[in-house]
Amino acid sequence: MRLNTWRHFDFLLLGSVLVLIIFGVAMINSAIAGNPELIELQTVERQIVFAVIGLGVILFTTIMDYHLWISLSRVMYAVIVFFLALIFFGGETAFGARRWLDVGFALIQPSELAKLTLILILADFFERNRSQAGTLGWVVRSLITTLGLTMFILLQPDLSTSIVLFVIWGALLFASGLPWKMIVVFGLLGLILAMVAFPFLADYQQQRVVQFLFPDPNASFGATYNVNQALITIGSGGWLGQGYGQGSQVQLRFLKVRQSDFIYAATAHEFGFVGTVLVMGVLLFMIWRILRAARLAHDTFGALICYGIATWILFQTMVNIGMNLNLMPVTGLPLPFISHGGSSLLSLMLSIGLVESVVARHKMLEH
Repeated sequence: MRLNTWRHFDFLLLGSVLVLIIFGVAMINSAIAGNPELIELQTVERQIVFAVIGLGVILFTTIMDYHLWISLSRVMYAVIVFFLALIFFGGETAFGARRWLDVGFALIQPSELAKLTLILILADFFERNRSQAGTLGWVVRSLITTLGLTMFILLQPDLSTSIVLFVIWGALLFASGLPWKMIVVFGLLGLILAMVAFPFLADYQQQRVVQFLFPDPNASFGATYNVNQALITIGSGGWLGQGYGQGSQVQLRFLKVRQSDFIYAATAHEFGFVGTVLVMGVLLFMIWRILRAARLAHDTFGALICYGIATWILFQTMVNIGMNLNLMPVTGLPLPFISHGGSSLLSLMLSIGLVESVVARHKMLEH
């Protein structure tokens, strides 16, 4: 790759990602303190290894011309569908869902990479079919592509990731020229479909929704208990928190799943309101840099990649923080770059590499 490509590399974007990852590793280290089982699994060490590998992935992906991913995305789509189908025969189960494949040295979650794969496939589809933008056939064909991945994820069952995929699809439809009237119609149809599908959800998914709408204040386990503990954890942090590694709710393990789903509550407990605002500020700054890349992109394909990635990160951030604050039902969506999870972290870092590739080439393609 020519040296002048690095002149356009977005170091501010990379810097914000590294800040979030380093902070996430520190919070995971605090969250698992005193838990022999998680320490024995080398939870922190594994997160660091994935982060280092991810940094290499960002640099390598930046070097690659992002247009090469048009062909690669089709292979990725087929491989992800194969892995998602394979989960039914040899997948690992946790929290009521079968989502992981054991590859010996780690558990991988194919649905995480499915998010980026869908962004690439749809970005290519919408660019190639710009002349049909807004037509019913254009919408239906893109929906079929989305369902090709989503139906396998729904069967795990993993409703939260499926919703992320549909949100990405909707955002790219809008960015590609879907009229507002059709957006409203699809939104209403989505609400109706959600109500019709509710009886067919897994028992634990129904319970999460019911407990969100009609919480039991005396619950001693389950989603309601976790949310109540999260609210206590957040509230006890006050303005400045109880200090790193000093929060009683975290260190005494009253807060469950604190290294992943409820890491935001752990952050508020130890660093207070000010700390969480700073973390959210870095996340929003990163999303803004990704949207800036979309604006700078030389073509529709590059712009849609960036819009899709920004939507993915923003939506997951909103949902994760929302469930910690009891503003949304409990889901398994991690806080991007901060929550524990190797598959999630690598997928997100690969997406940042793609954004950097778009930025790096926005001037080169003009010559």
